[in-house]
Amino acid sequence: MTRRLAEVAKKVGVSEATVSRVLNGKPGVSDATRQSVLSALDVLGYERPTQLRGERARLVGLVLPELQNPIFPAFAEVIGGALAQLGLTPVLCTQTKGGVSEADYVDLLLHQQVSGVVFAGGLYAQADAPHEHYRRLAARNIPVVLVNASIEHLGFPGVSCDDAVAVEQAWRHLASLGHERIGLVLGPADHVPSARKLAAARALADLPDEHVARAMFSIESGHAAASRLIDRGVTGFICASDPLALGVVRAARRKGLDVPGRVSVVGYDDSALMNCTDPPLTTVRQPIEAMGRAAVELLNAQVGGGAVAPEELLFEPELVVRGSTAQVFRP
Repeated sequence: MTRRLAEVAKKVGVSEATVSRVLNGKPGVSDATRQSVLSALDVLGYERPTQLRGERARLVGLVLPELQNPIFPAFAEVIGGALAQLGLTPVLCTQTKGGVSEADYVDLLLHQQVSGVVFAGGLYAQADAPHEHYRRLAARNIPVVLVNASIEHLGFPGVSCDDAVAVEQAWRHLASLGHERIGLVLGPADHVPSARKLAAARALADLPDEHVARAMFSIESGHAAASRLIDRGVTGFICASDPLALGVVRAARRKGLDVPGRVSVVGYDDSALMNCTDPPLTTVRQPIEAMGRAAVELLNAQVGGGAVAPEELLFEPELVVRGSTAQVFRP
């Protein structure tokens, strides 16, 4: 008990006596301090006293599919900071291969009586994935916000970068450089943002099926997908993520083709260090700061008891031209 008091007091920055008063339901403690102590108990993994377990924690789950793609730590930084400014404590839940699943994390968060959950990339964006854990959150009336396009009928509000505008910006840029054989490297067929990007490309031009490749969101998968498209004569690439775009650059070089001399590549996200790659990557920037803060505002409105429509807010992307695109090669 003494150790628990000391750890909680240290984390909150109050005396052990103050922590003891909170745990024993004694007066003389401000609401803000009381909430901070209860949140610290949850974060440190201690059970709340029986008389305090019925009260929902000031915790918010932040569920991410991975941390290897720099876009997700970037979202976590913005969302976590915005939550902290509101007195909410983010609980980072990151999936790993063979580790805890998204559904398991939801069960854990429900057990911790979280105030809400923000998902930034997850199974909600894959039509063929299991979605029962989202329905459990809805059944418990837990506030939820989804970042980037989800399947229909989940009933949660969301914030998304406009995939159609992103593809239009990238396509027109490559076309202005003289590229006629433009290809797309996208995520799996059931991935909603990728489906939106494909629909936008087909609305712009007659895109042959053989100029579309599917990949997992990694450099290695982008490399494999791009190799097939390069063999089919594609000279301009639009990718669904920056790691996929870096895979395209690697594939071109392995085939002895210069980027951007022979192959031009456009990424998506403008995640960290894309201006430091060789060549610096032309990419479509997601407005991470604006999207992250909007997600927190939507969540906080729900936490406060406000009615939030289950609608999707679309944010405008921005094409950032760097060194991975150039005029099409003319022999």
